[in-house]
Amino acid sequence: MPATNHDDLTWREIAQVVRIGAQIQHRKARGKGGIARLERQADEIVAKAQAREAARRKK
Repeated sequence: MPATNHDDLTWREIAQVVRIGAQIQHRKARGKGGIARLERQADEIVAKAQAREAARRKK
C-alpha cells in the first residue's frame, strides 16, 4: 500500500531510498566514489514501485 495517494512508494521503500541517499551523501562528503551502485539500487526500488502501482491501477 502506498504511503500517500500522491506517490507509488510504500513506507518501507521510502525508508530504503532515504537510507541509500544518506549513504551516497556520506560517501560524497568523504571524497569516495562508488556511488553508481547505490544510485542504481535506489532507481530499481522506485521503478519496481511504479510498475507495481501501474499494474494495480489497470485492474
